Amino acid sequence: MAENIAAEARSVAGAAEQVEALIIGAGFAGLYQLHSLRDRLGMKALVLEAADGVGGTWYWNRYPGARCDSESHSYCYYFSRELLEEWEWSERYPGQEEIRHYLNHVADRFDLRQDIRLSDRVISARFDDAATLWHVTTASGKRYAAPFLITGVGCLSSANVPDIPGLEDFKGDWYHTGEWPHEGVDFHGKRVGQIGTGSTGIQSAPVIAASAEHLTVFQRTANYSIPARNAPLTEDFKRHISEHRDEIHEIMVSTPNGHPFRIEERLAASVSEEERQAIYEEAWQKGGLRFRAVFKDLMVDKAANDTASDFIKAKIREIVKDPKTAELLSNLDHPFGTKRPPIDSNYFETFNRDNVTLVDIKSDPIKRITDTGIETGHAHYDLDILVFATGFDAITGPLLRLNITGKNGLALKDAWAAGPKTYLGLQIAGFPNLFTITGPGSPSVLTNMPVSIEQHVDWITDCIRQMRQKGRTRIEATEQAAETWVAETNRAAEATLLPLANSSWYLGANVSGKPRVFMPYAGGLQHYRARCDAVAEAGYEGFVLS
Repeated sequence: MAENIAAEARSVAGAAEQVEALIIGAGFAGLYQLHSLRDRLGMKALVLEAADGVGGTWYWNRYPGARCDSESHSYCYYFSRELLEEWEWSERYPGQEEIRHYLNHVADRFDLRQDIRLSDRVISARFDDAATLWHVTTASGKRYAAPFLITGVGCLSSANVPDIPGLEDFKGDWYHTGEWPHEGVDFHGKRVGQIGTGSTGIQSAPVIAASAEHLTVFQRTANYSIPARNAPLTEDFKRHISEHRDEIHEIMVSTPNGHPFRIEERLAASVSEEERQAIYEEAWQKGGLRFRAVFKDLMVDKAANDTASDFIKAKIREIVKDPKTAELLSNLDHPFGTKRPPIDSNYFETFNRDNVTLVDIKSDPIKRITDTGIETGHAHYDLDILVFATGFDAITGPLLRLNITGKNGLALKDAWAAGPKTYLGLQIAGFPNLFTITGPGSPSVLTNMPVSIEQHVDWITDCIRQMRQKGRTRIEATEQAAETWVAETNRAAEATLLPLANSSWYLGANVSGKPRVFMPYAGGLQHYRARCDAVAEAGYEGFVLS
């Protein structure tokens, strides 16, 4: 009976294009996973990509000011010495166009395009238990089948447009920063309303304000930000990077966040107030995320964090000339770094412009969008363009919209109804042979993403290699292992100050109705890497192989 069912399943699969592995997404994760399976293991693999070009999140995120917050010499692949040597970044923090250009270069450099199907958005994935096959359907009606399904859809790729009454009545144009028109938007002579002051809003506002007739920024939650101090890379710096690549990479893989600098061993209270202020000032002038690394206890000790938070608040009040606006921008309700800390280019300075207004929608909430603008409880703002810098349905959203169904008809949305549950962020109980690159329960968004991605892809590739060598065709995380890992993820988060940010998208707080669960693993990339290695060395402890 089982043989007949399997034969029937194989017959049905014959109508689909069958390969050995299907990968969803052609960004950093999907490109490297394809290269690893195809060129290292000799597998027939395909990448399915919704966009008409490669780049992942950097294909879609073309909003004004879109730029990486990791330094360019670390925001790239390190698996190929030749690739490292032949590519040269132009700036300290690369912009969207340069990153997309880099990923296109990678696709060409490793001849990946022949196995990438563009404009092929996945709308469902279903596991056939009898045949050990994943059946995938795309919006164009194409069907694919493979024993292994690997998601490389990213953590920040599912745009979140808040459900504000009246949007359909607005007669002007509106855009979300995560789905920006490729031809750009002309703001000249326009009255622009920007909703949101997270990373994308902080990057967008200065650029929009430079050309718009007027920019009104609607702020619900004030945000910390550190100046990027972005600049072209000098020849001396490029030479230094080239001569110290191995040392830099060792730092990246052995530190909690995967960045190319170590966290200082000193405590905030171990120096005098005068010295501490001088340390913060030096870090502020250097700019970038190194500000978080000047003391090792900023993310675990509230008193230590207060010293950094107070320094930044004072900087905001120093920069912003209008006292009322400065107070709104520095009225921060969470410790520094407990929400993803943005870096900026003249964000706070933008509010000194005559054509920029800040509206506090915490005290005066948006009631509705009208045909001519935005109405709050106390005012109406006439607008020609709306910009939603409202972020994403992060981490779980991109996976849930794939409509994945595992064994026994178990839908992922039902398995995660109370919040995501994975083992190591790599697999989900009840979903055999499904790997999730940087899934919930992994360090993912708390790190320099390419570093996390390379670790995940290498682990997945080695796992499949060992399965093939031992004649195993199926791997599935156990329910107990997943439960234990969720507990460990919660423990790691509770050991930090991260849960104190009640409005953080790390908790899903930016999406109405989403379960409030801390999603990334906060125990540090180096500890996570060691745990993954130990699991593999123990014969994939916590997984069932058959």
